[in-house]
Amino acid sequence: MFDSTEEHPPAKIRRYIITGVAFVLLVVLGCWYLLRYHTEKNTARLFLDTLVAANMDQAYRIWKPSPTYSFKDFLEDWGPDGYYGPVKSYHFESAGVLKRGPEPPSGVIITVEVSPYAPFPDNNDAAKQSKTKEVRLWVEFKDQSISFPP
Repeated sequence: MFDSTEEHPPAKIRRYIITGVAFVLLVVLGCWYLLRYHTEKNTARLFLDTLVAANMDQAYRIWKPSPTYSFKDFLEDWGPDGYYGPVKSYHFESAGVLKRGPEPPSGVIITVEVSPYAPFPDNNDAAKQSKTKEVRLWVEFKDQSISFPP
């Protein structure tokens, strides 16, 4: 019980290294999580900013439509009298991949609320909020083309 052997404190360097590696790993994972769909969100933001500016030709080019989606179809969706239009402001809700099948996803779904009012209406303003529509955009990883989700 009263052993006279000298006890040395354990080496603290190992504890500092493990703590440092854990901290760096947490920072890297946090940055990855925050920036994982950065390019796709920027593509959607550019598209929506172009719609807000009412530059429909440029917005159609950013959309990179398939041959079956004509400019007339685009205007019926996004034009001043379209289903989602006129877009005067928007608010990003979420972004995530569609988990379906064994193959990796080819794009990301970005959920956006669009409003015919600028600035984007507050949650308290029920009259203006009733005109706000939620739209889900599919942005492809490989070419940054935009479409509606599959």
